[in-house]
Amino acid sequence: MTANAKSKKEIIINCESLETRVAFLENGHLEDYFVERSGEQRIVGSIFKGKVQNLEDGLQAAFVDIGMKKNAFIHYWDMIPEDAARLEAEEGASAKRKGGRKKKFEPGEMKKRFSVGQEIVVQVTKGAIGTKGPRVSANLSIPGRYLVMMPGTGLKGVSRKIDDDKERARLKKILARLPVPENIGFIIRTAGTGARKTAFARDLRVLVETWVDVEDKIKNAPAPVRLYSEPDLVERVVRDSLTEDVDRIVIDSKDEFGRVRDIIAKISRRSRRNIKQYDGDTPIFDHFNIERQLENALRRKVWLPSGGYLVFDETEALVAIDINTGRHKGGTTQEEVITEVNIEAAKEISKQLKLRNVGGLVVIDFIDMRLKRNRNTVYRTMKDAMRGDKARTNLLPISDLGLLEMTRQRADESIRSTAYMDCPYCIGRGLVKSDYSMSVEIQRHIHEAIRKHKEQVRKEPVKVCVHPMVLERLRKSDEDILIQLEGRYGARLIFHSDVNLHLEEFAILGAESGQVFFSNIDKNRVRV
Repeated sequence: MTANAKSKKEIIINCESLETRVAFLENGHLEDYFVERSGEQRIVGSIFKGKVQNLEDGLQAAFVDIGMKKNAFIHYWDMIPEDAARLEAEEGASAKRKGGRKKKFEPGEMKKRFSVGQEIVVQVTKGAIGTKGPRVSANLSIPGRYLVMMPGTGLKGVSRKIDDDKERARLKKILARLPVPENIGFIIRTAGTGARKTAFARDLRVLVETWVDVEDKIKNAPAPVRLYSEPDLVERVVRDSLTEDVDRIVIDSKDEFGRVRDIIAKISRRSRRNIKQYDGDTPIFDHFNIERQLENALRRKVWLPSGGYLVFDETEALVAIDINTGRHKGGTTQEEVITEVNIEAAKEISKQLKLRNVGGLVVIDFIDMRLKRNRNTVYRTMKDAMRGDKARTNLLPISDLGLLEMTRQRADESIRSTAYMDCPYCIGRGLVKSDYSMSVEIQRHIHEAIRKHKEQVRKEPVKVCVHPMVLERLRKSDEDILIQLEGRYGARLIFHSDVNLHLEEFAILGAESGQVFFSNIDKNRVRV
């Protein structure tokens, strides 16, 4: 494909009874991925009327009962929407550039404004992750197709991502002429580029009707109660991602296909022809080669085209990414080879962070580069690659140790946390003891059992039940040691293998009486 050739962008939607999956492709390559399950409630973007449970001056935060299992967490500076709106209007992006410092409240100051049990209207900005409850804010925003409505503010503006001066001026004129109600702010979204005034008027009317309904519930519904919910994944994709550069949407459900066409008809009749229904015999994700790309993308080790590879390790609060040259053989010098791999890795990492939906603190261990200019090149590459990420990110330059630290906004659980559970065999460690370690441990407990139960051992043999892999080690490598042990204590050992045992489980007992001398077998563990 030439540099000027237009890339082909597609949205593939797979609808099943238990989950809905959406893949974004560019020239057949998987660029983004979302999944929503029918049994799970998505609360990000939802608006609640809750009750303040307690105020923590030390944390500069409060906890709010919104009717979920865990109370929601809210920073003091997010509890007063008027202040936040004024800051946004007066300082704009400069406040963030100066470090994003928030107002610190003196002890007892917030208790003068809020009391325990007081009702407060909040919106979920981050879902419950791990052991933490959801995070909320009193700064409300409800997105439409072309506009974002912000109740409680008078802010009006155009998205900073629209950088064409003429278009910005046109959109500002349109916004100024719209019948915007008092005390409600509006921002024109990037999707509004090129849209007509009638499209904005229609979007405005729908959003205002939504807010009227929310206000009615605020007045009449008892707290805690949900006042507003974001639409499902399919509708959000159509609303937020169907732009002029999307060539087509392919969906494998007849019902959802009809619903999507109806939604799009309200937005753009011209776009209806870009919606296709897939009715092939092969599952839609297999047909478009998405399943294989997903499987490769979500592995711990991700290979790069040049032969280098990335290793992802995800914890609850931090993601560590290690880069290795692997089989890479390009470049004329070692420094060139390392820089090439790091540049390629930076591009792949930006893609992987979106695909895996990981966030929080991310630490990237680039291969050490001797020259500072090469470190700066890799840093700029990483920064440029992250520009297309809708999540907020903040990157620090690569340190002398080759580490790049960054943060990425995290609203929901990662794909890994959603799709996987801790292995019931290794209990989430990712490792089990080696057969060598197990042999040492078993011999130690045989010594202990024989010394403690001398009388019983004289009457009957000692039976040792182990996993077949451990028994193989005992027979082939440690047989002489076990024979010496028998001679030393005058005992007789009988070994029995059981494939149903965990690799780390074993039992030592009387062969005839069944008396248990030692056992670490967990009867309740799920077997693999």
